[in-house]
Amino acid sequence: MSATVCLLISGLCFALVHSSVKFLPHIPAHELVFLRAVVSTILSLGALRAANLSPWGKNKPMLIARGLAGTAALLLYFYTLQHMPLASAVTIQYLHPILTVILAGLLLRESPTWLQWVFFTISFAGVLLVRGFDPRVSGIDVMIGVLSAFCSSCAYTLIRMLRHEDHALVVVFYLPFVSLIVIGPFTLTHWVTPHGWDWLVILFIGVFTQIAQYFMTKAYQADTAANISNLNYLGIVYALMIGLIFFGESVEALALVGMGLIAFSTILSTRFRKAHT
Repeated sequence: MSATVCLLISGLCFALVHSSVKFLPHIPAHELVFLRAVVSTILSLGALRAANLSPWGKNKPMLIARGLAGTAALLLYFYTLQHMPLASAVTIQYLHPILTVILAGLLLRESPTWLQWVFFTISFAGVLLVRGFDPRVSGIDVMIGVLSAFCSSCAYTLIRMLRHEDHALVVVFYLPFVSLIVIGPFTLTHWVTPHGWDWLVILFIGVFTQIAQYFMTKAYQADTAANISNLNYLGIVYALMIGLIFFGESVEALALVGMGLIAFSTILSTRFRKAHT
């Protein structure tokens, strides 16, 4: 399966997870991350056992760093999902593709071509149009969202750095494993009991995050950040549609133009990459 297909699957699964988080505004973000980690840890250990792989990996310091960066990103992102309109939270989070490309260029020397930078710029312009001006979003929430995007870019760059050292299943396992250790004690002492359908939504979040993380990891291990990061912007389109259908969040004309720019640059970026590989 190609890196492009893997990232498209991952993006759709992440969009479903993001929308599910908004259905649980009464459950603290740290508890959702913890419960997600419980489900993902169980699924990861099962997958590792089936593949006859040790869960501990080879490059433990880098795997732990990946887990810490991912945990921080999730905590901050789940917070913004609960405090912002879905499209706004996802749009700010999707600063991470550009940040990932910059970090990969600095740490891995995987610099994009000048034409790919043009595509990234077009995509980012689309992000700004989609974001627009939303008085419901505070400056502090925006800062939290940007910090979440930065943590995500660190995690994705570390995944790329681990591509020759550890299996994708091992890399995926370290995110929930580290999350349990880092936020477990705080969550258990600040527990808010889910009720009824909450448990089903939480299970859905855990399962689909696991699927999304696996395919995202496979994508970043199979191709350079510069080649595939632009595809992440399609997640904004998913979020806008879900927000419109399930949460009644309006889509303004400029947002539709932004969606068109994102789709346009993504298609051209993918075709350009295929023509030069």
